[in-house]
Amino acid sequence: MLEYERVWGHLIMCDFKESVRAAQVICLMTLFVTIGAIGQTAPGEQPNLQGRVTQEQIVNHELSLWGIRLAGLRVFTTPFNKIDGYGDGPMDFNDTVSPGGRPTLQGNGTLLRVNGLDGQTCLECHSLISAATVPPRLGIGGVGGSVTNAMIMPTAIDPADLEDLDMNAGFNGRFANPPFVFGSGGVELLGLEMTEDLQQLRAEALAHPGMVIPLTTHTVDFGTIVADANGDIDLSGVAGVDSDLVVKPFGRKGEFATVRDFDTEAMQFHFGMQPSEVVGTGNDADADGVVDEIRPGDLSALHTFEVTLERPEDEKAIAGGASGLQRFNQIGCAFCHVPVIQTRGQTLPLRFPSDPIDHTTGIYLTVDLTQPPVSFPSNGTGGISVSLFADLKRHDMGPDLSENFAQVDTRRNREFTTARLWGVADTAPYLHDGRATTLTEAILLHGGEALPARNAFAALSDQNRAKVIAFLRSLRTPTEPAKDLLN
Repeated sequence: MLEYERVWGHLIMCDFKESVRAAQVICLMTLFVTIGAIGQTAPGEQPNLQGRVTQEQIVNHELSLWGIRLAGLRVFTTPFNKIDGYGDGPMDFNDTVSPGGRPTLQGNGTLLRVNGLDGQTCLECHSLISAATVPPRLGIGGVGGSVTNAMIMPTAIDPADLEDLDMNAGFNGRFANPPFVFGSGGVELLGLEMTEDLQQLRAEALAHPGMVIPLTTHTVDFGTIVADANGDIDLSGVAGVDSDLVVKPFGRKGEFATVRDFDTEAMQFHFGMQPSEVVGTGNDADADGVVDEIRPGDLSALHTFEVTLERPEDEKAIAGGASGLQRFNQIGCAFCHVPVIQTRGQTLPLRFPSDPIDHTTGIYLTVDLTQPPVSFPSNGTGGISVSLFADLKRHDMGPDLSENFAQVDTRRNREFTTARLWGVADTAPYLHDGRATTLTEAILLHGGEALPARNAFAALSDQNRAKVIAFLRSLRTPTEPAKDLLN
């Protein structure tokens, strides 16, 4: 027997089994509406996110930089609740993986853990200032321990290894250990400048058909391009950057050009908090009863806070550090882990809305990165010195470190952006997924493009290997990040 039922405004024809599922959807709709109504009307209950600022206040210079940063600190440290908009709405049967309509462990849109909905606040995953002390030093903006690893968009997991008994707990998503936020302003500026250069080189290729154009910027080689007389560009020689030639420093796979881009995705994935700049102002896209869960002003304040956090400390070398750096360079580590890269400018433009290529539009605030609390050193040519020990480029790390993410190809699963080593002494566990508990273990797990440097390290004498490790242990995180705001 066929029945016709209206669910979510769609006419669905279903047999008996499907009508049961439709009834479940209706029940879930009722549950979410009830939860939303209770949360918004119960005496004493209110959103946890308070002291919010608007984009207009920032654009109109109604707030000091300190005031904007303070508002961003609130966004970073607030544990969102259902009244804020935390969690997903009813499950989307057409897409059960993407944020907004994921299944949850209790069926109420709150927690999932194996595909986001795995915390309530940014601070939960970014709170270890140093894992090199006992007990660890806690603070704002640090790394996450292994328990905070994000399990990203899997559709299958086999923790008991029942499928093939190969001692590998099968998992077809991504497994990512949270990095720290320190120094991200300098990294973002560097990425923007690299992108500007690559776009100019693209224009040069179009202006000179048949000429092979090297894609070199800020000492980093991104391969070559060549255009034909029809204006088509051969991108087969491009290396370590997407075909749009936009450098994306954020995300272990090089996915986001700015911290704001990363935050926009993270809000949805980890918390089910939908930015109105993504889903539309006044639109309850996840049907959880809350609109404008994260507003442009919230993200602008958060972005400002994050790019003005202190940078890692790299000037204080411990015994053996200098000679260890020499060995580090000699064995080839610095080929990817470039110790210092210079920028042309020292002012970071913060933009909304932003264009990935034209960085002159949408600027609502500029930040001088030589000023406290960031305090990047001036390089004497109008820019800053960014001692990140990385190149903002993706590299093939070999089959042993390859992920098994079902939504990308083998090449992308093997590629990662070069880990920034500044602060590495304090950031165990290591590698993209935290599988290495010591620096030596992390180095020896390198493969692919990094295999020659890995083998050179393994061939060093015990004394010289110890010098390299001593040098790495001289690269420290800030001791009191956001101190001026907390005080």
